[in-house]
Amino acid sequence: MSELSGPADHGLMRVSDSDREQAAEVLREAAGQGRISFDELDERLEAAYAAKTYADLATVTRDLPQAGQAPSPARAAQVSRIGGTPRSKFSVAVMSGARRMGRWVVPRTYVAVAVMGGIELDLREAQFSEAEVTLHAYTVMGGIEITVPEDVEVDVSGMAFMGGFDHNASAPGVPGAPRVRVLGFAFMGGVDVRRKPVKARRAPLEGGGPGAIEG
Repeated sequence: MSELSGPADHGLMRVSDSDREQAAEVLREAAGQGRISFDELDERLEAAYAAKTYADLATVTRDLPQAGQAPSPARAAQVSRIGGTPRSKFSVAVMSGARRMGRWVVPRTYVAVAVMGGIELDLREAQFSEAEVTLHAYTVMGGIEITVPEDVEVDVSGMAFMGGFDHNASAPGVPGAPRVRVLGFAFMGGVDVRRKPVKARRAPLEGGGPGAIEG
């Protein structure tokens, strides 16, 4: 019987579930640092979980630093965004408009009600009082627009009748990011939830016109 040949090429060896998870962590950390887009993250994660060999995993991580090689500024920034004391817990707009944006603290539960009016909630520069917050959005013949940072986890499960409740923003976030749940109901109106990049810091811009109540 002939002897076995030398060590097999490492790239051709089969990977384990643990190897796939390690590669996925590298990808998520890279997305949190802005090295790859979230669309690319989804594509690479799909390829990572479908990988059979180490060579397959290398194709999706070879241009990225390995997780844990250096402290992640993005992850540290996520921790700093959780905490603070909220000053307001609701917005109501009746035949008017209300907005909350800039630097503000999102409470564990926030309620927005728009009746023949509009409300804008921008969370891109906000602090989150807790790691998970819930926004209740209710509109009657009006509209509510909610803007969230690209890196947070979003879960939208509202309903609509003769209107629309946008679920397209539902997606996982980067490790350590806050989680935002959006619930509610739209009657002959709409609730629009969208992801956008974090803007440059600026002074708060809040408040609304006549018929708007916040507290």
